[in-house]
Amino acid sequence: MLKEERQQHLLNALKRDGKVVAAEISIALNVSEDTIRRDLNELADAGLLRRVHGGAVAKAQTEAAYMARSQQQVDAKFAIAEAAARLAQDGQVIWLDCGTTTTRLAQLLPQDLRATVITNSPPAMVALAEHPHLEVIGLGGTLNKGTMAIVGAAAVSAAAQFRADICFLGVNGLHPTAGVTDFSYEEAQIKRLMIENSAAVIALASADKLGTVAPFVLAPIHALTHLVTEQSASDDVVQPFIEGGVDVIRA
Repeated sequence: MLKEERQQHLLNALKRDGKVVAAEISIALNVSEDTIRRDLNELADAGLLRRVHGGAVAKAQTEAAYMARSQQQVDAKFAIAEAAARLAQDGQVIWLDCGTTTTRLAQLLPQDLRATVITNSPPAMVALAEHPHLEVIGLGGTLNKGTMAIVGAAAVSAAAQFRADICFLGVNGLHPTAGVTDFSYEEAQIKRLMIENSAAVIALASADKLGTVAPFVLAPIHALTHLVTEQSASDDVVQPFIEGGVDVIRA
């Protein structure tokens, strides 16, 4: 089999399964593991996958600017946010992460909900300003204009002071083995604190983020209590998360 054929086989397997294991592929194609590893390294250098120990996983899509993302997958984000909003309860301290889906969630929180919301998202704060019964606490720091998130040392220091009942987390990549991942180094520092300091952690993720990996690791999958995703997410894709102890809601 030619190198081009092997590499196309690898990409097809990655698209189908979300991951490839070098040892398994080498047996299936009757070539050495070293050959498969070289193929995977070349594909990773070309930006077509992300290498992990023993193989590779699908690469998360590059994060677009906030305004561009707000116009993408509008119906899916609405359904995910609407389902997630039903998990909020009176009396809770709520962490609300940055992102277009979490901003939509801010808009959909029940008007009779009485709770405290802590967020590093200025767009979410604007949406929550119209809510009659929520106390809203915004983190201070530096504005990342691309993602519309508050980041930096001051934001990290402030985030460490809070303990929440529930966290609504925006993610860029979600993989059963690689865990919860993000594109931004600075945002990752705050997200980790959100996860560590919350009793329940709900990841909001469209189906295309499942099985993908971004550069910065936030936490292993078992750190999540819930995953809210699209109805279109297949059983094969969500089953590893269920087996990892995550309560999956398909909206």
